Amino acid sequence: MLLFVSLLFPTSVQSEIRHYSFTVVLKNTTRLCATKPIVTVNGKFPGPTLYAREDDNVLVNVTNLIKDNVTIHWHGVKQLRTGWSDGPAYITQCPIQPGRSYLYNFTLTGQRGTLLWHAHISWLRSTMHGAIVILPKKGVPYPFPKPDKQKVIVLGEWWKSDAEAVINEALQTGLAPNVSDAHTINGLTGPVPNCSYG
Repeated sequence: MLLFVSLLFPTSVQSEIRHYSFTVVLKNTTRLCATKPIVTVNGKFPGPTLYAREDDNVLVNVTNLIKDNVTIHWHGVKQLRTGWSDGPAYITQCPIQPGRSYLYNFTLTGQRGTLLWHAHISWLRSTMHGAIVILPKKGVPYPFPKPDKQKVIVLGEWWKSDAEAVINEALQTGLAPNVSDAHTINGLTGPVPNCSYG
């Protein structure tokens, strides 16, 4: 009697290339009963969430349509052989000038979890930020029981005045910056009495 046993080995799953397009624009936004223009990515506050899998290559084309220079830092991403995509202005890259674009190109090597991206020049990060969700490779389980549901929560701060003015005043006086007027959860400050805005 002959017995044939077929062993199934997972085939190597090739990583994918994830393409994102970020356009940096001003958007009038109302919080704490007042409206002001804020710097956003694609008009969103917080900005878009990037989704990718471990070992995916991520390409983010950033176009700057505001009057200030910008860069984006991929907070917590291991920049293995891609230091020029790390984002600190004047350290790993020249800022993206108004009207110009830059292509960030990096691979999420050996990483899983939720990280943060944010502007990395001056205090633009107060409104120009978002999440990076790095899922396990296809066919690789989570290192914990798979959750029933996932929700991205981005915590931040909100100043009624212009955040750039707040930091500039602090730099001129040598004092700490003014404390924010509110904290935000996914860009919202919560209900305000006698105000019809969040």
